[in-house]
Amino acid sequence: MRTEPAGVADMAPLPLGKPPLELLDRLLRAWEVRDPRVVVGPRLGEDAAILDLGDRYLVAKSDPITFTAEEIGWYAVQVNANDLAVRGARPCWFLMTLLLPEAKTDGTLVERIFAQVHEACQAVGATVVGGHTEITAGLDRPILAGTMLGEVDKARLVTTAGARPGDAILLSKGIAVEGVSVLAREGRERLAAVPAEVVARSREFLRHPGISVLPEVKIALESVPVHSMHDPTEGGLATGLLELAMAGGIGLEVDEEAIPVLPECLALCRALGLDPLGLIASGSLLLTCPAECAETLLSAWRREGIGGRAIGRVLPAGAGCWLMQRQGRRPLPRFARDEVARLFER
Repeated sequence: MRTEPAGVADMAPLPLGKPPLELLDRLLRAWEVRDPRVVVGPRLGEDAAILDLGDRYLVAKSDPITFTAEEIGWYAVQVNANDLAVRGARPCWFLMTLLLPEAKTDGTLVERIFAQVHEACQAVGATVVGGHTEITAGLDRPILAGTMLGEVDKARLVTTAGARPGDAILLSKGIAVEGVSVLAREGRERLAAVPAEVVARSREFLRHPGISVLPEVKIALESVPVHSMHDPTEGGLATGLLELAMAGGIGLEVDEEAIPVLPECLALCRALGLDPLGLIASGSLLLTCPAECAETLLSAWRREGIGGRAIGRVLPAGAGCWLMQRQGRRPLPRFARDEVARLFER
């Protein structure tokens, strides 16, 4: 691998959260993948690696939980399982690296996190197969980095890069399930103006409506031809859409009024001065399918109590990424860091 020397701009401190998309894209493209069994390696916007095992694909994903310390066992399993689900894969095996803060950890804390992991693995059908646990200096909260492995039949594989011009863009549930839970748990002292029942309901968003997208993925794969799926995480829906466009080399336009913003998300974001479009958004499935199939899928979701909306369409390469508003269109907004990170910087 050969990389160019860092320029002056590269020396500037980066904000909390995911590095800029262009920087990640440049670094990932510099890596040479030499093993021919790697079907999808490190690429911008792709949710998980894909390895060819001959009769099937092995799908692998690693993701940490850093924004909150509450229910991190449940949280880590679910977000990693989501990244396999959007490949069409079944989560099978989970490994965790659990780092615990010095002088703040007792046996009860460790047992509680292990119980959360066990419960979540049962919920997604996975088995814990290993990992590492230690008390670590320099931490003020537990950090759990999870790795999920799973399998998918070759004919059922879906990628982020599969979106086609003319596809409808669908979003399940609404935004931002993950972000609302984190804000309610970590920003409590700044939410005095929000009714207590709204904050309490928001704290439970990891489980109700739930951060898992496995149910809507299963329904989608059984109902319509799915061209691409993506789990929008850091940087929110806006960044997830940009990642989808960059992965597939396509453009897109999104109707701002069609985006389902959950009422709790609106209440918390208004109180904290945050933009829902840039709020970490796992728990909502981003999907593209033929436009004529969109209503079939939305109806199938509704029959199972899952909300969703068609929020836009895929455009040809070079057409750009646009947010459609009443007064016209503007470029899809970009967020230098997730809106949750702004909470931590204040």
